[in-house]
Amino acid sequence: MLQHERQLDRGWDYRDANTKEFTHGIHPYPAMMIPQVARRLIQEYASSNGTLFDPYCGTGTTLLEGMLAGQDTVGTDLNPLARLIAKVKTTPIDIESLDKEIENFIDFGLDASFAQYPSVEVPHIPNINYWFDTSTQSDLALILSYVDQIAHPSISDFFRVALSLTVRKTSWTKNSEFKLVRIPPTQIKAHDTDAFPTMVGILRENRNAVAQLIDLIGDASGQCAIHAFNTVSGIPPGIIDQNAVDMVVTSPPYGDSRTTVAYGQFSRLSSQWLGFQGANRVDNILMGGSKLTGNAKFGFSELDDVIAAITETDPKRGSEVASFFVDYRRSVKNVASVVKPGAYICYVVGNRTVRGRRIPTAETTAAFFEMSGFNHQETFRRNIPNKRMPHRNSPTNVPGKLGNTMNNEFIIVCRKAE
Repeated sequence: MLQHERQLDRGWDYRDANTKEFTHGIHPYPAMMIPQVARRLIQEYASSNGTLFDPYCGTGTTLLEGMLAGQDTVGTDLNPLARLIAKVKTTPIDIESLDKEIENFIDFGLDASFAQYPSVEVPHIPNINYWFDTSTQSDLALILSYVDQIAHPSISDFFRVALSLTVRKTSWTKNSEFKLVRIPPTQIKAHDTDAFPTMVGILRENRNAVAQLIDLIGDASGQCAIHAFNTVSGIPPGIIDQNAVDMVVTSPPYGDSRTTVAYGQFSRLSSQWLGFQGANRVDNILMGGSKLTGNAKFGFSELDDVIAAITETDPKRGSEVASFFVDYRRSVKNVASVVKPGAYICYVVGNRTVRGRRIPTAETTAAFFEMSGFNHQETFRRNIPNKRMPHRNSPTNVPGKLGNTMNNEFIIVCRKAE
């Protein structure tokens, strides 16, 4: 068991907190860390005016909170849609110029029709007619053509994030799901697929979020850099050097994307409309996306024993779990190498269940960092309020056989030996 493990600490729940303040709510994304957790960790463990690193930054919750605390922040993520959202979330924009562009877009939308713009084409998207009404396809193509001609990069990115959410809202996908699931035919007729007013509403809401951020930070925030390198493969020198990071705050994946949180499925349609390459292969390049050949031992008995037990009953699932932790161990080792002696890492993780076996991701995270020269300081256990997933599901796919999903997260705090 982990040293110093605490009982449930409800002080980390933030059940009634506003998790969408500033630009944190400009676009949904799976399994987002709530800003209050990142904020408290930065307040308690960061050094002043340091560099904060998030090796799986997603849409930039930690990066924004680091900036607000005056930290220079560096993040990386393999999902291009996540990087785009994180960039917009952490980039102040001149409000006067943004307001002018929004008004221009509203004027464009009042008169725009597909017949007026013969050069505009609906992009080739597999099964597009399965996911979108034909008139919605035309409107989205017109909106995309408008966004593509915006000259100012920050404003163009701002519009692209709004277009991504418009795609999600006007498609025939279940917005309550992170996996790519179509709404039932009986709901299609009543579903709002009017793209222009949807886009305008999102633009106005996100504009107010950016204005709130600018009013708060002024010129006092830290700088933010967002990259696309894979921490499993290594951390490029010159972007982050050895022993250069003052703190790491992050929430890594809890398992491979195909069998846990479907990051790639969630972002696929938006990424295809925005022209991101390889939009249907994101899940394959995330941790555990490439399957392990042969056996793996991790030198941590709790993990080794669980994988062996799963493999005995289901070799395929055992291999999937092992593949994830092979990548995770490499990533932890690379992250550990760039942290300064005496500095802290804070990982927010969950212990999922596979074939009825609890995967000790929290304990394994601490063990992997201890193998890389860190001392485990503390583990906090927090509730996950308002989860967008059922409290019970069918992990074995046997009808009527239910199991509990994750109701708690663990905050692992380790410090690098000096």
